[in-house]
Amino acid sequence: MEERTFRKLGNLVGTTQYTGSPEDADITRADSLGREIFSDVANKWAMLIIDLLGERTHRFSELRDAIEGISHKMLTQNLRMLERYGLVERTVHATVPPRVEYTLTGPGQDLRTRVHALCDWTHRHLGHIEESRRRFEG
Repeated sequence: MEERTFRKLGNLVGTTQYTGSPEDADITRADSLGREIFSDVANKWAMLIIDLLGERTHRFSELRDAIEGISHKMLTQNLRMLERYGLVERTVHATVPPRVEYTLTGPGQDLRTRVHALCDWTHRHLGHIEESRRRFEG
């Protein structure tokens, strides 16, 4: 793996260990891997899962109970996607019945700091957004 510094629309994006081309990371390109990852990870269920797992390891049922409105199917799909991207680690304990736990990996924890910041932003500006919506719709 080589280290590269890449630019996006003339601005320095960052230096990272990266094995693909800068185009692969460009989320403005429809065919980029970056867009695919961004699209998958930036959904409401994935963000809520990531934020919860940042607190501690959870079992499937704990996640389902903590995230109001998520179906068994959506939780399963999102956990598998997050595991596929290496953001969540799934551990199966050999018990009867089997106990399955989910925890964030290092990159998952790094992403959680950004997700948590977005959650904090939402809380800080909720009043302003509610007022703007009332004016817009009114």
